[in-house]
Amino acid sequence: MKKLAILFILISFQSITNSCQAQTTSGGSYTFKEPSRDGTGKIYLGREISHVMGFAGKEWLERAERAREEGVAAALENLPINSKTVVADIGAGSGYYTFRIAPLVAEGKVYAVDIQEDAVDYIRNRSEELKIENVIPVKGTEKSPNLPEGEVDLIIMVDVYHELSYPQEMLTAIKKSLRPDGKILLLEYKGEDPSIPIKPLHKMTEEQAVKELNANGFELVKNGKFLPIQHYLIFKKSPLAN
Repeated sequence: MKKLAILFILISFQSITNSCQAQTTSGGSYTFKEPSRDGTGKIYLGREISHVMGFAGKEWLERAERAREEGVAAALENLPINSKTVVADIGAGSGYYTFRIAPLVAEGKVYAVDIQEDAVDYIRNRSEELKIENVIPVKGTEKSPNLPEGEVDLIIMVDVYHELSYPQEMLTAIKKSLRPDGKILLLEYKGEDPSIPIKPLHKMTEEQAVKELNANGFELVKNGKFLPIQHYLIFKKSPLAN
């Protein structure tokens, strides 16, 4: 009996270990390894998920040279929006894009979503200071942006997707929040270009982004190649997706 009890304990321990090492999802599997520098050690479809940049990095987000370095004007000009569009800026941070999009959708709204309370509070206070009424701060979670179902026309994630701790779960929640013809826009530093001075895990290749979005029921509809150091990838729900 003692041998059977020991065997049962060993089997139970191995099951727990296996569960920690691989969490099966409909979009793939999360596996785990020793974390790389700036990485979490959590792998999704071959990519190590990076750490989230804390709100303490707000000054870098608001740096004066950002508009020139990243071609922000071109990014805004090419947004698939009109004055009535409902936009959600996921991982809004300091609201750099939120407050630039808000006047472009004067009859619509911008949900500014972040998982960090400091960021949500900052955007709320900044909206009041600027007297901007169509910006709605939202406290999200690692698995959901906590957006109304079927209301959003455009989700944007600017240098954010690679930091999502649960990309498969987040994309599932995003899909529910989008209108039938809603879109996702990913801006990500180009992982194919080693000359771009961004930490490797904070960049993504087009191939990897398409692989992950495809696995979760989205298809690429536009690949804007007009930005100097970022991909500009627009996705919509795949007609074959549930």
